[in-house]
Amino acid sequence: MEIEIATIGGYEEVGRQMTAVRAGDDVVVFDMGLNLSKVLIHDNVETERMHSLDLIDMGAIPDDRVMSELEGDVKAIVPTHGHLDHIGAISKLAHRYDAPIVATPFTIELVKQQIKSEEKFGVQNDLVKMEAGGRMAIGDENELEFVNVTHSIIDAINPVLHTPEGAIVYGLDKRMDHDPVLGDPIDMERFREIGREGVLCYIEDCTNTGKKGRTPSESVARRHLKDAMYSMEDYDGGIVATTFSSHIARVKSLVEFADDIGRQPVLLGRSMEKYSGTAERLDFVDFPDDLGMYGHRKSVDRTFKRIMNEGKENFLPIVTGHQGEPRAMLTRMGRGETPYELDEGDKVIFSARVIPEPTNEGQRYQSEKLLRMQGARIYDEIHVSGHLREEGHYEMLDALQPENVIPAHQDMQGFAPYVDLAEKFGLSVGENLHVTRNGKLIQLVE
Repeated sequence: MEIEIATIGGYEEVGRQMTAVRAGDDVVVFDMGLNLSKVLIHDNVETERMHSLDLIDMGAIPDDRVMSELEGDVKAIVPTHGHLDHIGAISKLAHRYDAPIVATPFTIELVKQQIKSEEKFGVQNDLVKMEAGGRMAIGDENELEFVNVTHSIIDAINPVLHTPEGAIVYGLDKRMDHDPVLGDPIDMERFREIGREGVLCYIEDCTNTGKKGRTPSESVARRHLKDAMYSMEDYDGGIVATTFSSHIARVKSLVEFADDIGRQPVLLGRSMEKYSGTAERLDFVDFPDDLGMYGHRKSVDRTFKRIMNEGKENFLPIVTGHQGEPRAMLTRMGRGETPYELDEGDKVIFSARVIPEPTNEGQRYQSEKLLRMQGARIYDEIHVSGHLREEGHYEMLDALQPENVIPAHQDMQGFAPYVDLAEKFGLSVGENLHVTRNGKLIQLVE
């Protein structure tokens, strides 16, 4: 059987992930993501109203024209998890393919919301839910399997396409968490079984390859956060926290520790309301009945006024804006554009790291400066990454024993540490270690 892989997006940057695998006449597309930094550098861009061609020209979504070179029919579009760099282009591109969107329940719900907010295209693709551990026939000879992984969002999987020539394992995004705060641990036993069955190709996220050791568990971040927040128990001023709105496990910890130190947590910002509200509705998390979630600007400002009237010392606002996004809550607070007033000594907890990209780094720097000018004290990097470090990559290569490897989710500079690591494992550039770019085809089996 001919096996061909199209590396469409995410092979020159962190963002706008999209990869297609052709096995015989069947094609499976993994991810259709957005590169948010390409959008944020423009003022007041509303992607919902933009044409896909304009977004492609901006470098914001994948240029999928290479798909016309694949001689087969798309049988499934498979997003691995609900982050925008993996699902943010579905509402712009999926309607071009007569195929269902297959994902885990939480991811499907987020995709559904993306499609609902789309104003330019009508996406009519069927939405099919499949749990981790599930399988689905792809044509007559291939099969799709979901393997449970742990990441900084719940309900994440690594999809595996089983073909007569061996398995294609799409390894974006994960860390090896054996003690997660929410959900099940990574299913390394199944990865080892797949390795024994035979892996033709492994496509791997290279985000943290240059970092030594292994990525800590989310339970480590939870203990760090608990220590920081308990140290503030006697502070009688304002405390504000920010994290990734999609990081439900971290939001859960913030909510619990706020209550422990005698403060009422409240979630503020559109994306904070969207992700946490969806997770609670689908029973992935159990929040207190009285937890307030407010996304609309007027509702948020009313809540800020109530906090100021009733006393900042009684509340913990959990807000969007950890990357310094111009329209996010924390950025507005730093600019003095909300009713919430920061005073000298107030605490701001960043339970997140800056995404290593110049736009984010610049915006975050500006946001912190504005907060400090108002007297805020910054608690930084109370966080663990959602991506594998060096030892995790060795462990995955050891488990899967792949014949071929394709590094992804980085630029050429970011691929270099992974190339060094993979060559130590016995792979060789130009033979079975395929360093590639966006818009390229790799023929694995002729």
